[in-house]
Amino acid sequence: MKKIAYFISNHCLGIVVISLLLLLPALWGYQNTKINYDILVYLPEDIDTVKGQNILANEFGIGAFSFVTIDKMENSDILELENKIKKIDGVLKTFSVADVTDATIPLSLLPNSIKEKVFHDDETVILVTFKNSISDIQTMEAVENLRHTVKKATTVSGMTAMVLDTMELSNQEIIAYIIIAVSLCLFVLIIATDSYFVPFFLLGNIGVAILYNIGTNIFLGEISYITKAITAVLQLGVTTDFSIFLYHKYEHAKRLETNKKLAMAYAIEETFKSILGSSLTTIAGFIALCFMDLTLGRDIGLVMAKGVICGLVTVLTLFPALLLVFDKQIEKTKHQTFFPQFKNIQNFTIRHKNIILILFLILFVPALFGNNHYEVYYKLDKSLPSDLPSQVANSRLARHFHIISPEIILIDRNLKNNELEELTYHLEEIPGIDLVLAPTTLLDFGIPLEMLPKDLISLFQDDRYQLILLNSTYEVASKELNLQIDEISKLVKSYDENAIIAGEGALTKDLVEIADHDFKIVNYISIVVIFILMLLVLKSVSLPFILVVTIEFSIFLNMALSYYTNTTLPFIASIVIGTIQLGATIDYAILMSTKYLENRKRIHHKNEAMKETLQKTIPSIIVSALCFFAATFGVAIYSKIDMIASICRLLSRGAMISMLSVTFILPALLLTFDKLIMKTTKN
Repeated sequence: MKKIAYFISNHCLGIVVISLLLLLPALWGYQNTKINYDILVYLPEDIDTVKGQNILANEFGIGAFSFVTIDKMENSDILELENKIKKIDGVLKTFSVADVTDATIPLSLLPNSIKEKVFHDDETVILVTFKNSISDIQTMEAVENLRHTVKKATTVSGMTAMVLDTMELSNQEIIAYIIIAVSLCLFVLIIATDSYFVPFFLLGNIGVAILYNIGTNIFLGEISYITKAITAVLQLGVTTDFSIFLYHKYEHAKRLETNKKLAMAYAIEETFKSILGSSLTTIAGFIALCFMDLTLGRDIGLVMAKGVICGLVTVLTLFPALLLVFDKQIEKTKHQTFFPQFKNIQNFTIRHKNIILILFLILFVPALFGNNHYEVYYKLDKSLPSDLPSQVANSRLARHFHIISPEIILIDRNLKNNELEELTYHLEEIPGIDLVLAPTTLLDFGIPLEMLPKDLISLFQDDRYQLILLNSTYEVASKELNLQIDEISKLVKSYDENAIIAGEGALTKDLVEIADHDFKIVNYISIVVIFILMLLVLKSVSLPFILVVTIEFSIFLNMALSYYTNTTLPFIASIVIGTIQLGATIDYAILMSTKYLENRKRIHHKNEAMKETLQKTIPSIIVSALCFFAATFGVAIYSKIDMIASICRLLSRGAMISMLSVTFILPALLLTFDKLIMKTTKN
């Protein structure tokens, strides 16, 4: 590393030029990376509901569908509107009451259960099916054109409409996220550093690392909108302290070495040694997300782990080069640091260590209880503002036509008519189902299939499968619907063991089960991996236990506050927060414990060693936590997308709780278990 450090110091201008030139391909990569706005896409391909969606798309041409609510029209006007809709690129078919009652079947022959789903006062609905999947670009463009065709966006419901609104809202907000995060971080850095110029270089360096990261996402094919939204602020929060550390090392080296290039080479080498361990734990925390069955975790994990690596590289190359190239300007803008030294905290922590330890033990119980009992929601549209067009349309559809959770059953094409009629009858008997449509349904009312339009017949059957359409009055992701789907599954599989239930409700039910599994797996893996890394970094058997307990308590307390404030969290936040908070803030604990071990080698009295440790580490820990807080807090307040706002809110709060735990609880634990630590730590 020494040779690399000297090379960087001696070629600073070239490094700045090359770093800036590399922004060109990074920007190209950023512009051309596909963004996915549909979380259900991340479900495993081998589960039945996803297989069902693929069959609907590939064999029935139903990649997605929307209901369009329109004012009541004459049949001829409805058919004319349908013809306009069919001309939209991406639309496959349209169906309405006009298709079956237009001089062929009298309206009076239709059963009441069907009439209620197509008529309400002066309104009716048109079902529109699309060729491609819910989040396909062509489907989203088709929905956008559909909104223009019907001249009212709030009348077009469905998953694609929700995805389209999510995309538009996310794209509107993302620039504001960055501006807010940078502004708040800049404020913290101006206070925390001794130059008005350095914070701009520091943030500029991180900005370059962020662009490298999001530019290289093109090699992943696509990323989720959640990843895109939080990447910049999260990378800013977890890598800022790397740059601060290097700057402090450089300033210290300049007091010992008059040659600034030699001083910088020393600073680079020392910084690499110091932050390698902490960066590895942060990377490990993100990599743990890759073990989720819901591949959204891999999406976030890979991008953020890559972001930490990009941050580490630019901190050791571009940032030192900037400091050397603009050294004169930095010196001219030096000022007295405004940041306090927190001497009272040092004395308070040592003097009251026993009381702090007792409070820690007392708080651990409610923290653990709250962590295990906070509420989580899985309904994807719940994270969006209620005034979005798709939300208004879905509410209108549910309120006026009671179409709440439409599901599709794929069953063997060779199932006999009498068995299908019997199955339909039993489905109608299940509480919460108010409509069941099968190929035999209309036969019961004396309407032969030959009288129906070919497009409508093709909706119900192909060479392998026939479809049963049903509507549940239970909300998607509710316990009632999940139990109902279990009951439906048990029933239909008694007629055809290979039958599949598809639809948003069934997909979301699988999402619930997979997310619950992922939550446990991810947390266990992150704890084990980070524990092993700390064993190697700290060369101690006891310290990793103490550090993990300290940060895990912080995580429990963070999540418990959601329970005690009666806040319901989006499911993805509950999965990723623990891992990210552990990986990102364990650095605070590592910094303090390594400094304590260094001081204990020189100072035999543990209280004196701890006093010097706190004096050296508390300012760094507080600055790091404040930067993490600043990068995420503003986004949490600003964002209208609860999925993003909740993640940032929990991260900002988690950074502060971890800071307080490391500042007060960790010193108390280190002093209490000092003898054990000394006996179980190498050298």
